Amino acid sequence: MAEQNTFNLEERVTSLFQPDTLLPAQFLETYRRKSHLEPETRLMLAVLEDAIACFQKYALARDERGLELFREAEEWVLQQDSEWLFSFDNTCESLGINPEYLRAGLVRWKRDLLQKQPKAKVYDLARRQADKDERTPDEADERFLKASGH
Repeated sequence: MAEQNTFNLEERVTSLFQPDTLLPAQFLETYRRKSHLEPETRLMLAVLEDAIACFQKYALARDERGLELFREAEEWVLQQDSEWLFSFDNTCESLGINPEYLRAGLVRWKRDLLQKQPKAKVYDLARRQADKDERTPDEADERFLKASGH
């Protein structure tokens, strides 16, 4: 009986160092990225893509609908909430994205976009009209002559 236990022990130890038999496809499957996503993950990706698209497309919107879409996207991105399943933080983390990094990138993108916008000239039309009304005809003629180069 002692011989049998020794044999079983030797067999067990030897089996530890023998490779498991795997097909090449099985081995490579562990390193291959899954090309399909679960439906929930696809939905989260679609929500994130739509929010970023609205954030970027409507950042400079002037119409009411565009402004509303931008405000909703910006509010969702800036809200730091992890209680709601489809919050920005949870969505990013589920997709393997750092939410703080993406949030900071979007805020930086918006700041850069707004800085690139040309500054509008503001004219005080009421003051210009008042100045025009106060001028005498001679002053108006004199200004016209200076502007024309005579």
